[in-house]
Formats: sequence, C-alpha cells, structure tokens
Amino acid sequence: MIVVVGLILYSSGFVFAQASKPPAKTPELLNLGKKVYEQNCASCHGPTGDGKTPLGLALKPPPRDFNIPFNQWPHAKGDLKKVFDVISKGIPNTAMVKWDQLSEQERWALVYYVVQFSTQKPPAKKK
Repeated sequence: MIVVVGLILYSSGFVFAQASKPPAKTPELLNLGKKVYEQNCASCHGPTGDGKTPLGLALKPPPRDFNIPFNQWPHAKGDLKKVFDVISKGIPNTAMVKWDQLSEQERWALVYYVVQFSTQKPPAKKK
C-alpha cells in the first residue's frame, strides 16, 4: 500500500523536496551566492537584504528582511535547511516563488549568502 501511494505521488510529480546535507561554507560558495543573489533576489530583497526596494515595497506581504536575527526569521527560525527549503519551494500566497530551477549548489550558496545579512554588524557611529 505504501509503495503504491509513493509511486502515485512520484509519478504525478508531487515529490517532497528534502534539503540534502549542507555543503561546507567556502569563499567560493559565498561568491556564487552573491552572484546568484544579485541576479535573482536583489530586485525584491535589495542589495543589503532589507527588502526596501521599489519592487519590494510594492509587494504584499513584503519580502523578508534578512537583517533581523537569523533565529527570528519566521520560516527558518535559525535552521539553514529551512532556508534551503524556502528557496527550493517558495512560500505560498507571497511573491516568493520556488527557485528549484537553480542547482542545489546555487541554492546552498544563496542560503549561506543571505544568512550573512543577519550577522553583519552595523557601522560604528561617529562621536
């Protein structure tokens, strides 16, 4: 019975995406993430990840602000695999579409790149 249900789901194209084990975070992977982000994500999320672009401000709900602490991201709660899943599957009823056409390596590169926005420290204020 389980095999039959699995075959039906698989043959209908309804396959649950599972995040594989994250690759090691390397400078090369971060550079790839930056490139993919600039090409595909910055128009909504902005160059600094705050979502305050003309397009981002017009979206309802607005794009995720990656500058808030990573453990407070509503769909990830500090879990890299959940970020990978959001990139891979999108978020229903939002402008966040699935990016499963990107390779797995590109999606992991995006994960590491966008998480960096939440860990960057603001510039020191001048006295």
